[in-house]
Formats: sequence, structure tokens, C-alpha cells
Amino acid sequence: MTTLRRLGATDLHIAPLVFGGNVFGWTADKATSFALLDAFVAAGGTMIDTADVYSAWVPGHQGGESETIIGEWLKASGKRDQVLIATKVGMLPGEGGEKLAPARIAAAAEASLKRLGTDRIDLYFAHQDDDAVAQEDALAAFGKLIDAGKVRVLGASNFHAARLKSANEAAKAHGLPRYHVLQPEYNLVSRHKFEGELQDYCIDHNIGVVPYFGLAAGFLTGKYRSTADLGKSARGSRVAELLDGKGPAVLAAMDEVAAETGATLAQLALAWLAGQPGVTAPIASATSVAQLDELMGFMDLSLTAAQLDRLTDAGA
Repeated sequence: MTTLRRLGATDLHIAPLVFGGNVFGWTADKATSFALLDAFVAAGGTMIDTADVYSAWVPGHQGGESETIIGEWLKASGKRDQVLIATKVGMLPGEGGEKLAPARIAAAAEASLKRLGTDRIDLYFAHQDDDAVAQEDALAAFGKLIDAGKVRVLGASNFHAARLKSANEAAKAHGLPRYHVLQPEYNLVSRHKFEGELQDYCIDHNIGVVPYFGLAAGFLTGKYRSTADLGKSARGSRVAELLDGKGPAVLAAMDEVAAETGATLAQLALAWLAGQPGVTAPIASATSVAQLDELMGFMDLSLTAAQLDRLTDAGA
């Protein structure tokens, strides 16, 4: 039985791995996506993370493809009450404007609900900060969705510490809902965006953290160890810079711990994240059920403090 973790101060309790839905309708077709979602739930998974902008970067796509597939799966499987759905607003322009314009938040939420085929979004993220909109105005727009029962909990993604703090201070000053969850980029080879002031703030204010890029676009699986490996997938170009600097040292430390534990590198990357102060659960995606099974296996992995420290020091 999977042990659930409470997400910050919210009433949401989630498994230690969140399924990243960016692959649905992109590198995973509909049939594969359905199989992945079924396997995720069967293995004890609880939260699926997506965004309205997934996968607008694909030629011929306009955004909403991931949400649409998730909605079709929810209808076909009847499993809506077995999962928590997280989605986002702020990167896909459309009706009502762009980013966090209040009218855009209202319109985007309705569009996401329609694509998902549901009456509620369990966790709704501001996908990026928007300094062109007063923070209290964006929060008031989110608050209307909460009051209408269309959104349960608010989260912020890609916010710096000062802006997350000022947003939540504005929420308190104006009697508005605050951001209870943070989704930052964070992994063994990309730590500067979260560690330090932002991590400390989340810990001090009981903000749940669900990092994305937990596997560094596949680099931490050991798939890319030389420039010759970069052509192995569509995501290879994203990790080229990691072959320089601390990337090889991190992989070497992971190889050592893998030899000691029998775990895969992907499992170690996720276990390290899940063991960091303030982190509730990492987000990771998979394009095959075999991949997903491997990732879910990290939940049964227990690393010693010395092993965690060795991984931490390699990327410091």
C-alpha cells in the first residue's frame, strides 16, 4: 500500500510520485497514454500533472492536447475520484488575454475543465509569474474559481522567492486564497532555482513542493553520457549542456550508489528529490508502461543518509 504524503497545509494527500502529463498527445499517443494512466493508478499513483499549454510546441498542435487525452481517459475509465488533477494557466494565450490576466484565468479554467471533462481542478497552478498584473488581482480571479467549487487548491510554478512571498502576503492582506504549492525546476544537476531562499520559505510556510524536470529531461537516467547519445530522443538537445560541468560527476556518484542498491539511476534521482527538505513528491513522465514501472519502483527504495549525501555532494 502506497504511503501518501500531505501536500503542504492542504487537504490533498498524494503518492510520492506525480505523473507528468506533458507526454500525452506528444510522445505518447492516445492508446499509450491510456495504458500509462491505468498503470499509474494500479501502482498506487494519485496525482496527474498537466497544463493547458501542453503540447503547443509541437507543429500542428495548439495546446490542450494533454488535457484532452486525460479527459477522455477519465471518461472511459471512470477513475475521476481515484486521482487528483493538477493543471496550469499562464503560458497559453487565448480568450481573455495572456499570462495571469484575470479574464484569461477565468476563460482558461473553463477551457481546461471542458477538455478534462470534470467539474473541478484539484490543484491549479499559475504556470509562470506575471509582473504586469497586480498579484491580488490574479489571486482574486483564482479565488472566484475556488468560491465556485471549480478549483480546490492554488499553486505557483516558476516563481522566485520574493514573488511567492509577496503574493502570499497580498493574499493575507486582501483576504484572498494563497499559493499552497510550488512547482519549481529541481533535480540533482539543476539546484540553484530552488535551493536557498525559496526552499527555506516553502519549509517555513508549509508550502508543498512538487518539482518538475526530476530526471533532467532524461539526463539522470544515464541515457546521455556523450554527445553521440544526444540523438537518442527528441529531448536530447535539452541536455547537451549537462555533459559539461557537474553532470558527469553526478552520474559517476549515481553509478556507485546504483551498484550498492541495485536501483536504477532514474530511481535514485527521484529518491534523492523525495528526500530533500520541503519536497512532497517529484514529477516525472514516462512513454511506456515499462518505464513507468521503473519510476514507480523508487517508492520502495530506501537510501542511507550517507548515500544521499554522496549524491548531494557530487552536484554541489
